[in-house]
This record gives sequence, C-alpha cells and structure tokens, in this order.
Amino acid sequence: MKAIPTAIPEVVVLVPKIFGDQRGFFFESYNERVFNELGLPTQFVQDNHSKSLRGVLRGLHYQLNTPQGKLIRVLQGQIYDVAVDLRRSSPTFGQHVGELLDDQDRRMLWIPPGFAHGFLVLSETAEVAYKASAFYAPEQERSLLWNDPAIGIQWPLHLIGTGPILSTKDQAGVALQLAETFQ
Repeated sequence: MKAIPTAIPEVVVLVPKIFGDQRGFFFESYNERVFNELGLPTQFVQDNHSKSLRGVLRGLHYQLNTPQGKLIRVLQGQIYDVAVDLRRSSPTFGQHVGELLDDQDRRMLWIPPGFAHGFLVLSETAEVAYKASAFYAPEQERSLLWNDPAIGIQWPLHLIGTGPILSTKDQAGVALQLAETFQ
C-alpha cells in the first residue's frame, strides 16, 4: 500500500496494490502491520456502510469530545470526499482537501480526528464504507454548513447537473465562524 499526503499532510490518500486477472481482483483494504509502518492508526472500533443516490451530499459531520478518525473507501460508484481541518491550533485550520474516490482504482482516504467529513455522490448510486476510530456519539455530532464561503469547497455540482440533496440536519449546518471546534 502506498500513502500519498494531501495539501493537509495528516489527511492521506492510500493506494492499495490490486491483484487482478480474468477472474476478478483482490486487495488488502486494511493491514495493521502496514498501517503501523505508515504511521497511521491501527485501532478502529466501528465499521459503517452507506448507500446514496446521485447528488446526495452527506456532511460536513464531526464529533466533539470523541472525535472520529475515518478510513473512507468506495465499494461501488464514485464520490467527491472532503475533509475540513477543525483544529484551531493547526496551521491549516479552516482549510479543506477534496479527493475523488471510486470503485475503479480503490483509493482510500484517511481523515484523522479533528476534521469534519462529507461527500457528494457523483455516480447513479454509491456505496461507501468507512472505519471509525471512535464510537458514534449522536449527542456530540455537529454539522458544518456544506457551502460555507469561509471554507470555499468547490463541490463538483456540474457533474450531477443539479443542487445537492441534503438531509434536514445537513441543511441546518453552521458556518465555520460559529462552529464548535477543537483546540
């Protein structure tokens, strides 16, 4: 597995080695020894799986007090995946990175604790799986405003031909300047 740092070095793209032939393919999506060698966390407490339609935008979510690191991968389809740095002491506070993830090259994204996370579905449907480093704590969950100009995410809405489909919770996301964040 190869690790590629993004513009925010703690957010890492992971490129697995895929073994394929006429029968199909095989790859390791997680290996504790390899993650240790790459300096990435090796303890995950929860696996999550979602399926969404084209245009669904989930996020930007994070948890206070029990922040989650997330290892994101796409099982089917294509998404634009985003991480926003919410660590006030970080030189990249308020900045974001975005990566295309899909079921073709099987790249994954490691998002450490202290970041908000969200994604936009670009394919007809997408199934996303992710490992979390802390348990889901609904009372601690917060949402940033997906289109906050202070963050400036350039969501590829032109690829879906319409505005995003948002949950009620995500429609009520708060601007970065009003958000509870991490020290």
